[in-house]
Amino acid sequence: MRVLAAVVVVTGIGFALGAEVPPAETQIAAAIQAAPAEMRAGAAVLGFDAQGKRTMIRKGTNELICLATDPAKTTFEVDCYHKDLEPFMARGRELIAQGVTGAKRNEIRFKEVQDGTLKLPREPRTLYVLTGSRFDPAAGTIENAYQRWVIYVPFATPETTGLPTKGGNDGAPWLMSAGTAGAHIMVNPPRKKQ
Repeated sequence: MRVLAAVVVVTGIGFALGAEVPPAETQIAAAIQAAPAEMRAGAAVLGFDAQGKRTMIRKGTNELICLATDPAKTTFEVDCYHKDLEPFMARGRELIAQGVTGAKRNEIRFKEVQDGTLKLPREPRTLYVLTGSRFDPAAGTIENAYQRWVIYVPFATPETTGLPTKGGNDGAPWLMSAGTAGAHIMVNPPRKKQ
């Protein structure tokens, strides 16, 4: 039982750099929390091996791929997205590994999609993002959980969607990166007061 408690603490701080990578079962249990409940059992999970390398730790039977929280970071975040987004997401991870981040990373991916060298579906696809301060594997819960949704709609504009390009504090959907290959609808519910 003491070993499990240690895993909970490490998981809760996002597996601090140099910390031991949690067992695959713990990574899976945390990662699928970002998915809708009815899709969790069939979601594929990309977690981390003992060396901290991202790897498939569970094959899926439905449309979702979930990412375990990164053990090299001090933050807790798990994500799930439609499998058709994997080439786009994998390219993003590849660019980060090369030291390309922020706007430059997006610029490269958006151009590759536009040029046809990077596959991204033209129809809407969803990304689920769940952050928190700590994961409790015994209870299967995330402390201070905050869920948001991103719906990719490549090349969408305010004119084609009727959405504004700036979000407010009311949680209403808005369009980010309008007109680009990475255009997406953001849905950020108001945060609960702690």
